[in-house]
Amino acid sequence: MILIADGGSTKTHWLIADSGRVLVETLGMNPVHQSQEQMAGIVAEELLPHIGEPSAVERVCFYGAGCAGSGAERMERLLRGFFPNAVVEVGSDLLGAARALFADGEGIACILGTGANSGLYDGHGIVANTPPLGYILGDEGSGAYLGIALLNALYKGRLPREVAEAFGRETHLTYEEVIGYVYREPMANRFLASLAPFVCRHLDVPEVARLADEAFDCFLERNVRPYGRRDLPVGFVGGVAWSFREQITKAVERAGMRMGPVVKSPLQLPPLGERRTPPDLPL
Repeated sequence: MILIADGGSTKTHWLIADSGRVLVETLGMNPVHQSQEQMAGIVAEELLPHIGEPSAVERVCFYGAGCAGSGAERMERLLRGFFPNAVVEVGSDLLGAARALFADGEGIACILGTGANSGLYDGHGIVANTPPLGYILGDEGSGAYLGIALLNALYKGRLPREVAEAFGRETHLTYEEVIGYVYREPMANRFLASLAPFVCRHLDVPEVARLADEAFDCFLERNVRPYGRRDLPVGFVGGVAWSFREQITKAVERAGMRMGPVVKSPLQLPPLGERRTPPDLPL
């Protein structure tokens, strides 16, 4: 049995490959934002019921947010504790995204989900990375960034009244609750990213569409342009990337860059013709 995981701050997808293939979704696992106890609880309660006998797992490949340096070491120790007979490999979510998007070809891999990241990929590994800086200092184009932009425009009166009314009707959130979630509760990035679907549903409103356009233009300008490789395709992975793929395609065109494949998850392959060889995620 082999496990391949795509770990994000909000959700983690596990591909369980044995006699067949099963895709399991659990809560997000990020060693930067969560304790060992929190992550262990997710594995024990949400993943193991789908595994059967953990000792039967021969290999675990975890590509996740926060899985670099000490974060990768923490994740590796956690997984070895649950799967003692397995070879455990931990890499960044960016490397997993790049391999899924471009296999052994070159490209610029971008993640747009709860957070954001990008990297220059040479067909083997990430050779350059613009620091995303997280949702407070950066993460342009992410779900959290869109949530911040929405709330700022909403409460500062820059959106039409019908949008403000729709926000209250659809989210049932008051101003006081929003402030509480952002400044007094843990995982504010998840809360902010949970508002991105509202933005997506109201793209027919010019003022809302402008928020999304500005977010993706900003992501490309600050994170992708510094690589100086307009010759390479720019590919995207993540729930935000998938939901806003039409807006992102236009943003890439405005920036004079080459559009690459877009997939919701690294475990979801791009359509045939958009890639040359299957991804070799376990390596």
